Amino acid sequence: MRLTVAQALVRFLAAQYTERDGVRQRLVAATWGIFGHGNVAGIGQALVEEEHMPFHQGRNEQAMVHAAVGHARRTNRLSAHAVTTSIGPGATNLVTGAALATINHLPVLLLPGDTFAGRPADPVLQQLQLPYAGDVSVNDCLRPVSRYFDRVTRPEALIPAALAAVRVLADPVETGAVTLALPQDVQAEAYDWPEKFFAERVWRVRRPSPDEDELEAAGAAIARAARPLIVAGGGVRYSGAEESLSDLAARTGIPVASTQAGKGSLPHDHPQDVGGVGHTGTAVADHLARTADVVIGVGTRWTDFTTASGTLFGHPAVRFVNLNIAAFDSHKMAALPLVADAREGLEQLHALLEQHHVPAHYVHEYAEEKLRWEARVDAAYAVPDEDARPTQAQVLGVLDTLADASDILVNAAGSLPGDLHKLWRTRSPEQYHVEYGYSCMGYEIPAAIGALLADPGRPVWALVGDGTYLMNPTEIVTAVQERLPLKLVILQNHGYASIGGLSESVGAERYGTDYRLRAGDGSFTGPPLPVDLGANAASLGMRVLRPRTVRDLREALADARAATDPTCVYVETETADSVSGPPPAQAWWDVPVAEISTRPSAVKAREEYDRHVTARRRHL
Repeated sequence: MRLTVAQALVRFLAAQYTERDGVRQRLVAATWGIFGHGNVAGIGQALVEEEHMPFHQGRNEQAMVHAAVGHARRTNRLSAHAVTTSIGPGATNLVTGAALATINHLPVLLLPGDTFAGRPADPVLQQLQLPYAGDVSVNDCLRPVSRYFDRVTRPEALIPAALAAVRVLADPVETGAVTLALPQDVQAEAYDWPEKFFAERVWRVRRPSPDEDELEAAGAAIARAARPLIVAGGGVRYSGAEESLSDLAARTGIPVASTQAGKGSLPHDHPQDVGGVGHTGTAVADHLARTADVVIGVGTRWTDFTTASGTLFGHPAVRFVNLNIAAFDSHKMAALPLVADAREGLEQLHALLEQHHVPAHYVHEYAEEKLRWEARVDAAYAVPDEDARPTQAQVLGVLDTLADASDILVNAAGSLPGDLHKLWRTRSPEQYHVEYGYSCMGYEIPAAIGALLADPGRPVWALVGDGTYLMNPTEIVTAVQERLPLKLVILQNHGYASIGGLSESVGAERYGTDYRLRAGDGSFTGPPLPVDLGANAASLGMRVLRPRTVRDLREALADARAATDPTCVYVETETADSVSGPPPAQAWWDVPVAEISTRPSAVKAREEYDRHVTARRRHL
């Protein structure tokens, strides 16, 4: 069959499927694109010809990757989107999104154009010209943030490159950003392709079982523990292991804390759920972590927020058991490794621990602490005056009264991830969609669009602060174009609230974190900037609601939830200084403080830092 390289690639991708537990779906369900001279005549023309590849028009290359990641997360990594860009700025704009995808182990296929393979002119427009290497282009920036990278410089090279690319996309251990750089002359070149290249292929997503010796060692360690704790990570959700986790926890009484990626593995009202763990965790989860003698990590990477920078797990004899499909992660924390699919491993642990239950006093202890924490959540959500301007926590509290198990909340950066991890009462596994592996400002709106495309029947909320909104609002236009009922909540707090608080705590005195006019002395201490982000969202096509009080907010959020068109709720929040806000961090996070300073705030912050850092330990 004679086709161009671009036509062949699109046709090949349309015939790729994943299958797990007997359920089959498209591996590459759609392609996002912004066209320029590096891809319009190749991939762009091929998408016109290939009727089986849906297409979405993007406005920003980074945002297109975020939308693809939102789709991949919503489909538990079993389906991906492709993203095509031109060479030059279009390609380099992919780097941030690629890093996010790879760090979070979420599949996305990147198809950037590349400079001419045949070098008919040198340099061509947007070519990176280096005196020491003739084969380097800007696409080489994508190598360190891709799980697989190839440059297709001849038509026949597409066959092994494409097969390798989809293998990595479909592999739960290897997956992340996959890049096929496509020189623009090669894209348009014709070749006689073997028919078998376009045959339907099914990539079966395996569920590997644990090694018997590893399983026995893990089960014995858990059975001996007086105060075991499970830490559920994103691997629980990607494996679809929520029910297996629930059954194990209920049978044994072992409490379950969750990372940002794992929150929602158990519903908030499950007796064994104790909420988020780590720097943004709950008091009950962090207390259990400090006193646990065995910690069972399920599908977690053990990042610094989860471990409170190595200060959280304080029991002198604490041991770790890591159930993870990736051997690399299963060996962290000097753990007893249990290399397996999360669902398979949990079910086999359940069978091994069928007759085991933690002491009754331990269950009573964490149940009482959980009740006390719920009272603190109620206090943060409480509204003493319906006619006052709401705090950020009260916005979440009002949304909590309206949401049910069908709602999906998308967030990634600022102070909201901390508030959500501590406060939000998750009702379903899909509800909590907080990207905190890369915590990328600007992720929320495009990712919410990706989630909507994966599951159009559910209410999807993009929760953003003003700083995050200004980073990447462009895909609002895509939501309008696609008639997607995106529900956008913009919290106007006039700056970087999260980093402002962090700046103050480390002696940097909130320098450069508020959005204010310059004062007479040149500092940014004047009045708040007279910006109207609601007007901006309206100019991009959204219907905008402007609640001024908590009472207005209830009506606006209910209106937005019922809306069938893209709707924005733009609310200026009250600071938590004058009203009850969310509880402070329950565990430390290592942000080094200036060792020498003439400013008292920094000197005091350093003293506090030195006090905390002594608690850090390496688990060996």
